[in-house]
Amino acid sequence: MEHGATDVVVIGAGQAGLSAAYHLQRKGLEFKVLDAEQGPGGAWRHRWKSLVMATVNGISDLPGIAKPDVDPTEPSSEFLSKYFDGYERELGIEVLRPVKVSSVAREDADPAGNLRVGSDRGEWLAKAVINATGSWTRPFWPIYPGRSTFLGRQLHVADYVSAEEFRGLHVIVVGGGISAVGLLDEISQVTTTSWFTRREPEWRDATFDARAGHRAVALVEERVRQGLPPQSVVAVTGLIWTPALRAAEQRGALHRRPMFTAMEPDGVRLTDGSHLRADAILWATGFRAELEHLAPLHLRGPGGGIAMDGTQVAAEPRVHLVGYGPSSSTIGANRAGRAAVTAILKLPALQQ
Repeated sequence: MEHGATDVVVIGAGQAGLSAAYHLQRKGLEFKVLDAEQGPGGAWRHRWKSLVMATVNGISDLPGIAKPDVDPTEPSSEFLSKYFDGYERELGIEVLRPVKVSSVAREDADPAGNLRVGSDRGEWLAKAVINATGSWTRPFWPIYPGRSTFLGRQLHVADYVSAEEFRGLHVIVVGGGISAVGLLDEISQVTTTSWFTRREPEWRDATFDARAGHRAVALVEERVRQGLPPQSVVAVTGLIWTPALRAAEQRGALHRRPMFTAMEPDGVRLTDGSHLRADAILWATGFRAELEHLAPLHLRGPGGGIAMDGTQVAAEPRVHLVGYGPSSSTIGANRAGRAAVTAILKLPALQQ
């Protein structure tokens, strides 16, 4: 079992965690990076093989070392895992893995005191914690009447492998985000599909430019400042038409239906009372932030979220959340890593 004291513990070694480690290293702070994965790549290690670099949303370079030349046909899981691995080795960032952090607690009542980070590999005392655990390990499964009675296959996007496993089946896809429409496109090329969302999707014909991006991030940022759970960015930005999605629309794959009222053993009950048979239901319903290990700090407010001041938890300035809310994009994660380190340098415990 390992233990020790350090300036900062970084929890998670995805884009946000490695960005934070880069800036901690540049500022000469002592730090430990703890990661629950078996190897480099963060959540990208688990993306389905058909999500290749040509179709994945824009991925930002990690700070200091640009991505190598991209093969557009290479699976994003393989390309980005290799990139993250090379980044760790070239910068000499030591990542302890696999380490599952179980708790972060205050060592004593002194606000300038240490935080105790507990894990399955030991404990560390730290003057500050940068939490970069993302959300991939917490897929969100909505509760619907009759869900436990459905006899077909149910899976979340987190469990998806390929469209081929559904050939010959009728597949229902639930969700209004980028993953939902991307997988509808893919699955509808080999079998029949139906698409259900709670709200009518909003489509954009125009390119999602920097101005629209800043506006979307500002709206999410305002929510977390108020202590509300962060909204998905797609809820703010809408869905963008691509040639592949236009082709899916022409196949009829993007005919959206309002959410069904109940699930039954062989399908779902529609809002008009009719029945739709289904062999499988794919829940593309998003993820929730992985923050259970922070529960001993009692950070959540009445709104159900954590009130934030930038990357800093408003009620606990020694804790920073990166890759959370407005910094959940790859560009945002890089900026958040730098901002967190800048704020940590101002902590009284690091001024001594």
